[in-house]
Amino acid sequence: MSFGKMNQKIQIVKVTNQKDSAGFSTKQDAVLATIHAYKEEKNATEKWVNMATFSSATCLFRFRFIPNLQVTTDMVVISDQKRYQIVSVENVRNRNMYLEVLTTEMEVSADG
Repeated sequence: MSFGKMNQKIQIVKVTNQKDSAGFSTKQDAVLATIHAYKEEKNATEKWVNMATFSSATCLFRFRFIPNLQVTTDMVVISDQKRYQIVSVENVRNRNMYLEVLTTEMEVSADG
């Protein structure tokens, strides 16, 4: 994968619950990494049709392996002010060079 195709800037985020001084719990984003990635939206190509087991996935991100960061399905990807819940993480060819992450776009709640 050439760097030219990795032209999408993304953030990998872990959502944490923080309690304030009054004891109320609020969700906050902890940014774990800000990187460049290749982004591919779901389309009708043979590649996406073959991924039937991940039919809920709507977007694929491919980026370089990040040392000392274990990317998991508990994390969220932020790209173009949209949030994507991670569905699957694959170490491409188990060579610790690239990760391929399948995601679903999260709906923004209207209650704020």
